[in-house]
Amino acid sequence: MGKLFENRWFLLIVIALTWGSSFILIKKSLLAFSPFQIGAFRVAISGIILAYIGIPALRKMDKKTLFWVTLTGFFGNFLPMFLFPLAQTRVSSSLAGILDSLVPVFVLVCGFLFFGIKSKGLQVLGAILGFAGAAMLMHFSETKSEESNLLYASLVVLATASYAVAALIIKERLYHVRSMDLSGGVFSIWMFPSFLILIFSGFFTDIESTPQVWESLGYLSILTVMGTSIAIMLYYKLIQNTTPVFASTVTYLLPLIAVIWGLLDGESFSIWYVIGGLLILCGIYLIREKKKDIKPVAR
Repeated sequence: MGKLFENRWFLLIVIALTWGSSFILIKKSLLAFSPFQIGAFRVAISGIILAYIGIPALRKMDKKTLFWVTLTGFFGNFLPMFLFPLAQTRVSSSLAGILDSLVPVFVLVCGFLFFGIKSKGLQVLGAILGFAGAAMLMHFSETKSEESNLLYASLVVLATASYAVAALIIKERLYHVRSMDLSGGVFSIWMFPSFLILIFSGFFTDIESTPQVWESLGYLSILTVMGTSIAIMLYYKLIQNTTPVFASTVTYLLPLIAVIWGLLDGESFSIWYVIGGLLILCGIYLIREKKKDIKPVAR
């Protein structure tokens, strides 16, 4: 089993299935909770779950490492947790999943602008091809006009850029930190402001005990444990074992999972979903790195 979790393609698929399902879970959670409550709950509870790893790890880190860990937590764990539910108050879960496939594009752009990372021609082509597939899915998805609000859709785009920055920091500045220590550390840092948000949002005082609330809380709990705590640990491990570009290709698979959940939720299906999905898979193939190019990391 240990060797299986060292396989980058296995990690990629598991993370894609988990995160691809998160959009429908956010949608169900929004039936009873506000976007701020959802984001704060995910970070706060994940911090509690991982504190036994994160707090001891933080104590061993020097100030420079702590700075980068804190920054990674903000861009990769704190900010996006609020942006997605905020966006999904107006944007459909399937459209949010489709837009999330922009992460690899931002990894290439931000990697070049901020870290001087040069990409191969095929990687750039793969990113463009993957984005074209995602854009096709978005264009031909039959979303309602109110769900396609540009301002709220841009929040998803901002979240994808945030993920890309975090991925680059992990690979370029935190490659020496174990994935378990890193994931535990970022949540341990940001769980404190998240608890404050939960308190001031009325999560502990204003929530009524109704079947709808308990059902949404169940969805939110699954989202938190599987889609946040466990998936983040696997994602950080994938970044360190490969590269930010390869790890970010997980988002190329998210639209496929999101569309499947949309179909199960009664959304329509067209041939464009098939064409767009194939373009995304072709993009993944082109953007991948050969194993010999991967830097070894500390374990």
